[in-house]
Amino acid sequence: MGEADGIGDILTGGIIAREIDRGGVDRGGVATGEAGHDPHDGAGGICPNCGATRSGPFCQQCGQSGHLHRNMMGLVHDILHGVFHFEGKFWNTLPMLALHPGDLTRRYVHGERAKFVTPMAMFLFSVFLLFAAVNKLTMPDVSGAAAGMAKAKVEMGKAAQQSADNLTKLQKQRADALAADPKANTADIDKKIKAEQADVQAMTNVAAQLPAKIQTDTGKGLLHGDDTEWHSDIPWLDRQIRGVNENGALYAYKLKMASYKYSWALIPISMPFIWLMFFWRRDVGMYDHAIFAIHSLSFMTLLAVGLIALHIVGIASAWLWLAWLIVPPVHMYKHLKYAYRLGRFGATWRTFMLLTMTTITCSLFFAFLIWLEAE
Repeated sequence: MGEADGIGDILTGGIIAREIDRGGVDRGGVATGEAGHDPHDGAGGICPNCGATRSGPFCQQCGQSGHLHRNMMGLVHDILHGVFHFEGKFWNTLPMLALHPGDLTRRYVHGERAKFVTPMAMFLFSVFLLFAAVNKLTMPDVSGAAAGMAKAKVEMGKAAQQSADNLTKLQKQRADALAADPKANTADIDKKIKAEQADVQAMTNVAAQLPAKIQTDTGKGLLHGDDTEWHSDIPWLDRQIRGVNENGALYAYKLKMASYKYSWALIPISMPFIWLMFFWRRDVGMYDHAIFAIHSLSFMTLLAVGLIALHIVGIASAWLWLAWLIVPPVHMYKHLKYAYRLGRFGATWRTFMLLTMTTITCSLFFAFLIWLEAE
C-alpha cells in the first residue's frame, strides 16, 4: 500500500488504456533478428504481425509500425510513452474533453478518430487514476487500528482485574488453611498463587506498553442506534446491515473495490436516461449517447481526481466543494449544446434533467453494488 501502490495503479491504467487504444495486443508474429535491433529498416519489408508486404514505415493492412525494438530501453520507452503520451492522442483529447467536450464527442461520432484516444481508453485510464487518488487520500486512516488497540486495552484491564481477584481468593484460602492447621500442606495452593502472580505481572507489563490515550470512536456499527440495531423485512438487506455493523471499514472497502471493478456499468445505466432527452430525434442514436456518456463520465472522474489532488496539497475544502458544484453543470451544458447542436434553451433544460438523472444513475449504481455484495 502507499505511494508505490498509487504509482502502480497509474502505470497499469496507462498501459491498459494504451493497449485498448491501439486495438489490443499485436496478433501473432514475433520480430526476427537479434535481440535489441530493429528487424526492419522502416521503409519496407514483410510485416511480422499479419504477413503483408509493407510499402512504407507502417503496414497498410494492420497498421503496425515497421520500427520494432527488443531491448529494455525500448520497454521503458513503451511504458512511459503509454502513460504520458498515448502517441500524441492523449494531449489532443484531454484539453478538448475539458474545454470543448461537445466538439470532441461530435467529431468522434462522425468519424474523426485517429487523432483522439478512444472513449473507453480514456474512461479506463481515468478510473485507474481515481483509484490511485482515493487510495492516497484514505491511506493515513488508522481509526480501525486505534479502535482495536482501545478494545485490547479494555480487555487486558478486565483480565488483569480477574487475575488479581483470583490471587486474592487463593491467598485467603491459604491463610484460612494455615489458621486451621499450621502444618497443613499448601503446595497446590502455592502453585496456583505463583501462576496467578505470573499472569498479573505479564498483563501489567503489556498494559504498560499500550498508549495512555487513544482517539477512537464508540466502537458501534454504522447502522445501529444506542440500544437497538436497525432491521428491515428484506433478508438480503438485513445481511448487508449486519455486515456494516460487524465491520463497517471492511464493508466500505469491499464496496470501493466493487465500484472500481464495475465502474463500466455506469455507461449502460446512463444511456436510457440520455435517450429519453432525444427519443424524437432521428439523427442521433444509442451509439451517439454511449460516446456522450463515456466522455462525460471520464471528465467527471478526472475532475474528482484533480480535486482530490488539490485537497492533498492543502487547498481549502470550501473552494473544492464550490468547484464541484459549479464545474459539472457548466461542463454538461457545453457538452450537450455542441455534441447535439442544441440551442441555449434546449441545452439548459436538458442540463437540469441530466443533473437529476445523474443522481438517479448514481443511486442505481450504488444499489447495483449492494446487490452484488448481497449475492
